[in-house]
Amino acid sequence: MEIVNDRKAAIKKLRHLTYNSKIPVEKFREKMDQEFKTVFLPNNVERTEHQYGNVICDVLSPEIYSSNRIMLYIHGGCFTGGSRESHRAFCSSLATKCYCRVVLPEYRLAPAYPYPAAIENIQSVFKSLFTEEQVANSLNVDRNGKAAIPEIIIAADGAGASIACAFIFNLRDRYRSCISHVILFSPWLNVSQNSKIITTRRAGDEIITGDVLRKSSSDYTYATNTSSPFVSPVFAEDEQLENFPPVFIQMGGKEILLEDARLFQTKLLERGNKCVLDVWPGMMFMFQMADEYLHESHLALDKVGKVVTGDTAGSDELHIENKPKLEFGIHGEA
Repeated sequence: MEIVNDRKAAIKKLRHLTYNSKIPVEKFREKMDQEFKTVFLPNNVERTEHQYGNVICDVLSPEIYSSNRIMLYIHGGCFTGGSRESHRAFCSSLATKCYCRVVLPEYRLAPAYPYPAAIENIQSVFKSLFTEEQVANSLNVDRNGKAAIPEIIIAADGAGASIACAFIFNLRDRYRSCISHVILFSPWLNVSQNSKIITTRRAGDEIITGDVLRKSSSDYTYATNTSSPFVSPVFAEDEQLENFPPVFIQMGGKEILLEDARLFQTKLLERGNKCVLDVWPGMMFMFQMADEYLHESHLALDKVGKVVTGDTAGSDELHIENKPKLEFGIHGEA
């Protein structure tokens, strides 16, 4: 069905992604889940539950996917909200566009579980996922008899990008080498007390304001921690950026977060890493999650899919699974 762009409706929906000093955290979580949840997943994506590192996760499998490619998605929600329910539909669309399974963890949220609880959860999920994929791919050999190397994509949006970068900074090279892409949507890269967004009076765009970053970061950690690269990735040291996986940042041209993204891109490029900043003119924070109102949302995810799948042209073999309808769940559930 053809989409008739409705910018006003898109902005109204996307504002449910933001938490500020005027709303209790429980109400914020409830409203966010209600606005973005879906009864039926798009494109016949199948959902199962699985525990990775004692963290409950959705595993979203599209009808066609590469057997050695999997995405770990760290949802946004201002450090205090967001869930599998709020991001399930969006991640299902990503799974279809990228021809891969998507693992969506239910990590611990602030303020009940402040920094670094979320990072610890994601580290645990990643290491468990890495081990499982390594075992699975040891049985999958190419024409030369070599075991396929698991291709893990790390993706995140908003405050989830801070968590994603923090856990990558902590990874050893043997883990980093299996990360083919880091995809960041409208990333929060600087929530420090010196951030121009926080310190400038009335700084804001159609979705994000200084109060959103201020309140979210204060619930996440102490003010003294906000200049740590594990909270604000723009302050990463050279050694933390050494051999950082290729990064693709996608965001709207009207976002006040854009300057921080450009700074982070510059730091990555100066260290010899790859980083592409994909800016969509006139678009707002997380416009990709308003796909019923914005045609650009679909085009943007098409581009992400091409970024993820485009590097396979030079590989020896691309393993595609045509997943049948299952009478039993992937992990044995009836």
